[in-house]
Amino acid sequence: LLGSLQATRALMVAAILLGLVAMFIAVTGMKCMKCMEDDQVKKMRMAVFGGVIFIIAGLAALVATSWYGNRVARAFYDPFTPVNTRFEFGSALFIGWAAASLVILGGAFLCCSCPRRETSYPPTRGYPKNAPSTGKDYV
Repeated sequence: LLGSLQATRALMVAAILLGLVAMFIAVTGMKCMKCMEDDQVKKMRMAVFGGVIFIIAGLAALVATSWYGNRVARAFYDPFTPVNTRFEFGSALFIGWAAASLVILGGAFLCCSCPRRETSYPPTRGYPKNAPSTGKDYV
């Protein structure tokens, strides 16, 4: 195979593996998970770190898909390429571009949950105590 085709395949495999790693890291940082619940700042940093890895995985997929799309476009408009061997943009390229953009967008949303200096959760308060009834309560 051509070197550019091998590189695009390697980038896509790297994007898939980075996406899996980012998913496990981001799940660890979710607020609903019991893992690391004693330190909320570290938990939020895990979510942000997962978001950064998602963005890197999305960029790898975007570069690979765009690189192959450029190769297809150049071969299509090359006058020396026979007509019966010309490729066109297929659904896989459009799915790759859409998936890469959604992964980048999801990683950006995870990065927006940056931790503050202290925990962003409000302090827990108990329920207010009811005042004793005066006997004049009307329905």
